[in-house]
Amino acid sequence: MQEKIIQLKQEILGQLKNIKRLEVLRGLEIKYLGRKGELTKILRSVADLGVEEKKTLGKLANEIKLELANRFAEVKAELEKTVGASYVDATLPGEEIKAGHLHPITIMQNEIEDLFASLGFMVLDGPELESDYYNFTALNIPPLHPARDMQDTFYIDHKNSKGELDTLMRTQTSPMQIRAMQKYGAPLKCIVPGRCFRSEATDVRHEHTFYQVEGLMIDKGINFSHLKAVLEALGKKLFGPKTELRMRPKFYPFVEPGSNGEYSCFLCSGKGCRLCKNTGWLEIVGCGLVHPEVLRAGGIDPKKYQGFAFGYGLDRLVMLKYGINDIRLFHSGDLKFLKQF
Repeated sequence: MQEKIIQLKQEILGQLKNIKRLEVLRGLEIKYLGRKGELTKILRSVADLGVEEKKTLGKLANEIKLELANRFAEVKAELEKTVGASYVDATLPGEEIKAGHLHPITIMQNEIEDLFASLGFMVLDGPELESDYYNFTALNIPPLHPARDMQDTFYIDHKNSKGELDTLMRTQTSPMQIRAMQKYGAPLKCIVPGRCFRSEATDVRHEHTFYQVEGLMIDKGINFSHLKAVLEALGKKLFGPKTELRMRPKFYPFVEPGSNGEYSCFLCSGKGCRLCKNTGWLEIVGCGLVHPEVLRAGGIDPKKYQGFAFGYGLDRLVMLKYGINDIRLFHSGDLKFLKQF
């Protein structure tokens, strides 16, 4: 047994003299010193020997194992020094580093921001974790108002001094109307793109996380014609110069009067198709003149200033423009989907 251990040691040391590459060294170390290596197997068999023989061979085996481990470390250090100085053929092709892709929602958001920036609008951002006051009450939707039933809300388990839940994930970008008025006063022109959250049952058209764009303009003498002009510019930018706009009355608690902005279908040019449900029109934007109570909540006198506001789903715009039939693809992380844009 003793001769066998010494012979194996000489064999390993002899092979170490000819090692030129780190991967070969690693393979040799596993072969002899690994958990199932040849030297390891011999060392385990020492346990079956007698007491005296076990003492002698055990001491010798441990000394040899330590010597070999040190020698392996020395050879490894020598090889690592030469790696940096090794020859590199610069004519060989390198690894292809693929460029990333902008998300389709980001592409659309950038396009819209560029348009409104050119019209003199500020681009603002706001908190996604919002208070009940800014998300509802300040927007003329007080507690117990039936309009709250239109939005299924994620409330945060945090109660105020009255024992009420007053913190939530914002259901719309509209809270920034109040915050912008309080910070900048009037006159004011801004848009607010951002992420919103609602407790939705997800399907091809609904998602619990989605994007909106809010628009707000406040000045003296603002009327419905100003709102229509801005929305017409938006439609022509997104869907082409021949796009038409029609506006139909609709109730929204934070505007008075309120309206639905509908654009002529860019796919069929208003003739009627599957995309527009054969109506020739696409319902895109909710809008109206800012309610006096909302102006007051923002610290602005409605007798001196008037304004208009509009909002639309950024996801829906992207789905219409690119013909995407499932909103859940936006947050799927599917590279096959994202690489198309």
